[in-house]
Amino acid sequence: MRIVLSSFGTLGDIHPLIALALELRQRGHLPVLAVPELFRSKIVSLGLEFAPVGPILNPEDNQLVAMLMDIRKGTERTLREILFPAIRQSYQELLAVVEARGGADLLLAGELVYQAPIVAEVTGIPWASHVLAPLSFFSRYDAPVLPPYPMLARLQPALPGMGRVIARFARWVTRSWPEPIYQLRSELGLGRGADPIFEAKHSPYLVLAMFSPLLGEPQPDWPPSTRVTGFVFYDGDAGQRDLPSEVERFLGQGPPPLVFTLGSAAVLDAGDFYQQSALAAELIGQRAVLLVGSDPRNVPGHVPENVCVANYAPYSRLFPRASVIIHQGGVGTIAQALSSGKPMLVMPYSHDQPDNARRVRRLGVARVIRRRRYTAEAAARKITMLLEETAMRQRAANIGERLRGEDGLKAACDALEALGRGRLQDPAKA
Repeated sequence: MRIVLSSFGTLGDIHPLIALALELRQRGHLPVLAVPELFRSKIVSLGLEFAPVGPILNPEDNQLVAMLMDIRKGTERTLREILFPAIRQSYQELLAVVEARGGADLLLAGELVYQAPIVAEVTGIPWASHVLAPLSFFSRYDAPVLPPYPMLARLQPALPGMGRVIARFARWVTRSWPEPIYQLRSELGLGRGADPIFEAKHSPYLVLAMFSPLLGEPQPDWPPSTRVTGFVFYDGDAGQRDLPSEVERFLGQGPPPLVFTLGSAAVLDAGDFYQQSALAAELIGQRAVLLVGSDPRNVPGHVPENVCVANYAPYSRLFPRASVIIHQGGVGTIAQALSSGKPMLVMPYSHDQPDNARRVRRLGVARVIRRRRYTAEAAARKITMLLEETAMRQRAANIGERLRGEDGLKAACDALEALGRGRLQDPAKA
């Protein structure tokens, strides 16, 4: 089968698709990654087919990243200022990929590919959708943390009906956002359709929930076509998965270090995170690895002797050799940290990160600190607690062992093959 896989976002969004594409190719299929241009080199270096589907963002625009990662307005700006204004162009781009070479056999789209349901409706191609974090379902039974309004989630345990209130409130706040999508549908002669932000993004045939049920158990109001696969991992850099030599050398020189990272997006809006982190490690006399990304401004002015600074290291190789992992709460980082069996300190930015942070704290493997409260002294106190909490460390190890027994990649590819071969149908019509 020729299978088009499309997503929008950061490396945390693209890496699972790369893993799927490599496995589907191994199974004899022809995967095409239809993602933003900035990921071209990472994909073609693996011998995978690439097709650019926008919108185009400048990954070096720190001001833009800061705007999109803002806890109060980040999600709204991502949708209303980046994705929705470009919906016509991105629709045309994805449509061209699907129709090329006599037409694709199957389409898999991430939730931010808002043009995918329209392409599927116009072409009739079988399609699946995928989500990477439980927040995407906006369940009223397990209500998410809305980044601008975290206090609403805190009320849920005391007020049983709060989940329904949160779901309705989210719909009310976003009611006018998708207007460009409705306009495009009208121009194409299609009906208004379901709400793009909450319902239309989910395929009626197959929704791959590509996370562990430990992070989010299925709820009664999830789409009936949902299959929870487990996490799908990939963290190579154009196929390179070895640790940098300086990191490997540092790890061999002493006990497991703290690891500080901000993923692939928040690292572009790091502020003084790495400076404070280096000071925190020095305060408590701990070895540490700082993954600072490509921005030289992230390198602390003072690097203690017990601290190693690197641009990048594969989490799957580094995290299992850490003592505590301190990060921003992106679901890809969460997945690798859980799988490593290590406790974590989460400093969430926006989007799904506050909700992910709540979930790992609920699992009993993490503490959470607000970004505006992240100082060397505050981080040192919480990290010391994590180092001393034997029960939490054992809990993290147990969860890591359980996660390593899941095979999200196989489960997701098996489901895609079944859909492509006509073995799945719309549950509403079954």
